[in-house]
Amino acid sequence: MTPKSGVLLAGSCVAAIAAVGSIFELSSGQPQLGNLITGIILVLAIPLTGIFFYAAVQDARANQ
Repeated sequence: MTPKSGVLLAGSCVAAIAAVGSIFELSSGQPQLGNLITGIILVLAIPLTGIFFYAAVQDARANQ
């Protein structure tokens, strides 16, 4: 694993945690940041999780 792929993998983990947290906040009925901001976080975090993970895998494969 290269430092770049490690950073991308960490970004994927943080985005996944943000997505799961946003889902729980929205399902609670009263999100602390409000429905709009929490929804925006969720909408951005889901694709970023996949993009960062894919980029980390591609970088690790390219540097083997």
